[in-house]
Amino acid sequence: MNAATTPPPVITGWSAISPHGIGAAAFAEGLRAQRPTATAVDTERWRVPAGRAHLVPGFEVREALGRKGTRSMDRVTGLAVAAVGSLLDQPGARRETETGGRAGLVLATTTGSAASMMDFTRSSLERAHPSDVDPAVIPNAVMNCAAGQCAIRHGIKGPNTTLAGGRAAGLLALNYATRLLANGRADSVLCGSAEEFSHARYWLERHSRGAEAPGVALGEGAAVLLVRPGDAAGPERPPLAEVLAVGSRVATGSRVRGALETCVRSALDQAGVDPEGVWAAVPSDAPGLLGHLEREVLTEICGSTALAQVPAIGRLGDLSAATTQFQIAALLAVAAQDPAAAGRAAVVTAADRDGSLVCAVLRTAGAR
Repeated sequence: MNAATTPPPVITGWSAISPHGIGAAAFAEGLRAQRPTATAVDTERWRVPAGRAHLVPGFEVREALGRKGTRSMDRVTGLAVAAVGSLLDQPGARRETETGGRAGLVLATTTGSAASMMDFTRSSLERAHPSDVDPAVIPNAVMNCAAGQCAIRHGIKGPNTTLAGGRAAGLLALNYATRLLANGRADSVLCGSAEEFSHARYWLERHSRGAEAPGVALGEGAAVLLVRPGDAAGPERPPLAEVLAVGSRVATGSRVRGALETCVRSALDQAGVDPEGVWAAVPSDAPGLLGHLEREVLTEICGSTALAQVPAIGRLGDLSAATTQFQIAALLAVAAQDPAAAGRAAVVTAADRDGSLVCAVLRTAGAR
């Protein structure tokens, strides 16, 4: 089969550890019910001022994953490992192809665990000697710790990649996953993203975000997609959506609007989709003016009806690097309940304040 006739890669499964709870079913049910997820923050535990955040309810690493190998595991790693495990434990999972030497993992992040990095550095500065640190914590301070732990605990022995890109990282990871498949580097790829709530992340956001979105509460969670070649999906995990195109641009300041519009139109052209045929458009709801600009561009290109199909991901707070996998999960959850979504195109965008702009075009399988 030549490149011209090779079917596009497909998403055949997904799961999430979200502010709605553990697993895909909890996320889909919370999305349908539009349950609020913001809760008051335990100021003593998190060492932050009184406020609200969108936390994964009741999530504790050792309770979720057991005591073995989790003594020093940080929160973002625990969320990622739990999300991958949730997907691999679903009915219809085929571990012989979804793990092992021909299975890849791509994980999107902002910096890994900012809390682990900052706490480790602080301990070196505050203790009697710079070397007086806990060696068990050292792996947590490395950006690819979460991806490595996912691979170790679940037996994923193929390509293992961590992509740091803030809010845009998830779609960049999806693009990377499709390239691994296209180049024959893997037969399946677990494409995930994870973000934790922590005191370090809270203070970094507070001092770097600026005054345009001071009231946006932080969210956390992890979501993972199973991506396979279009001609390899089986009846146990039928295709949920085709990945038709992923495009990106970089722009800041006054150039963002034009670059984002070009990015979306270019991805639609690459996918062979007419903007008027887009069933759903799902923005990343970046805090502040950037998020408003993202919605304006999508409304102009795809129409307001397309934006109304999927509940706003911003309802879960600022998920940062975990945002786009949750956007796709929300899209798939809605499409699975809507017969009108079958065979229709959907646009998913991400806009990060550092200038990354990404657009993915999917074709959903619709209700099953």
